[in-house]
Amino acid sequence: MIDFGFDKIALIGAVALIVIGPEKLPRVARTVGHMLGKAQRYVADVKAEVNRSIELDELKKMKTEFEGAARDVEQSVQREMNSATSDLKSSWDNGLAPESSTLADMSTSALASPPPEYKNPKKNWRLKRGAMPAWYKQRQGIRTKALSGAARVARFRPKPLSR
Repeated sequence: MIDFGFDKIALIGAVALIVIGPEKLPRVARTVGHMLGKAQRYVADVKAEVNRSIELDELKKMKTEFEGAARDVEQSVQREMNSATSDLKSSWDNGLAPESSTLADMSTSALASPPPEYKNPKKNWRLKRGAMPAWYKQRQGIRTKALSGAARVARFRPKPLSR
């Protein structure tokens, strides 16, 4: 960029002082400073935008490479599956299959018994609810059973005085 030394800046300041005058010089200097700051921010924004576009291009290129690699893997897996299927069919057709009687026995036994019905496991959630043992709850006075309203009144009703 432009190289300003101390002597050049002093010369520009002296000329500005003579031309502009001492009353308006601070306001002009402030305005020039604001304009330089805006110019620097604009240049920084342009640089950031260029860097973002370069990174975006690189990411697009990387994406196409990964998609190509994924297609290659998919095609190779498909070829292997097709070759394995054709080998299995050819060996089946050539008579290398297991005996038909054992195959028929397996299929009839599988068809004879239906799969078991789903049974909901009976979980006693009240037992699993607390990790504290019952003796600890009794000692600490923790309620283990819910009382109805009438039972609670009967429990805490004051006893009649005996005469």
